[in-house]
Amino acid sequence: MPLNVPIVLTWLRVVAIPVLVALYYLPQDWMSVPERNLLACVLFSAAAITDWLDGWLARRWNQESSFGAFLDPVADKLIVAAALIVLVELDRVNAIIAFIIIGREITISALREWMAKVGEARSVAVNMLGKFKTVAQLVAIPMLLYHDRIGAFDPHRVGTFLIWAAALLTVASMVYYLKLAAPRAFRGG
Repeated sequence: MPLNVPIVLTWLRVVAIPVLVALYYLPQDWMSVPERNLLACVLFSAAAITDWLDGWLARRWNQESSFGAFLDPVADKLIVAAALIVLVELDRVNAIIAFIIIGREITISALREWMAKVGEARSVAVNMLGKFKTVAQLVAIPMLLYHDRIGAFDPHRVGTFLIWAAALLTVASMVYYLKLAAPRAFRGG
């Protein structure tokens, strides 16, 4: 396993996952709910920024690796899934939304693995629908974690709108990827 700045940033995202979840299980006298919300929002936002930063640094410094290519999407999917499960527990996200987003990630990951095994990985490469879905998620989740109003601004309302938009984009992108893979599926393999 190579050890470089991009890999360390990815590992920090992995480490952030149990910290994010644990914040909501600390005793009330250790940290108030608004403090938890703020810290969870900052932690998730930092993880989202490192998601972009580690890829950019790996390409810029020519430190791309097969391990990094494996670990990066795993870290991304795990932190999003963990945050969604916490948000469902806090009654800030509908369980159906969490199921759609997490289910799509599992489905598309399995599809990409299968397509790579049959030599057609390029046919299910990331497209713009997936990128828009990711942006909507990565903006919605911190808002939903923060939850509390900031003057007239209601992060919960905006976050709820964006997470529904992310769910719709999730379904659209999953259909897109499945249509790309369908010809190979029906040929066998």
